[in-house]
Amino acid sequence: MQIIRTIVWVLVVVALGLFSLNNWNPVEIKIWDSLILETKLPALVMASFLLGLAPMWLLAKAGKWRMSRRINALENSVRANAAPPPTSAPPLATSSQLEAATPATPVAPPESPTV
Repeated sequence: MQIIRTIVWVLVVVALGLFSLNNWNPVEIKIWDSLILETKLPALVMASFLLGLAPMWLLAKAGKWRMSRRINALENSVRANAAPPPTSAPPLATSSQLEAATPATPVAPPESPTV
């Protein structure tokens, strides 16, 4: 993808260079009645392009920044709500250990009342 971007930029710079060489003419721009700006045509074209590009570039950067903040917030909430890693289970007891842990006298179940 990087090579395609580089090729496109090289073509844009070459086209702009050729345009500048072929159109290096002075141009008068009337800003107000008494204010006239005299500049070369390629400078006017590049300034116009940059004035149109700047707001859209800033808007794209702001959108990218907002989305990255949103993604980070969602990732942090997922991390916070994630279950803790499982701990090691206690070892299983053998039958002799279970017999030693049970009471020696069994408890009788409660009797149901007779009517």
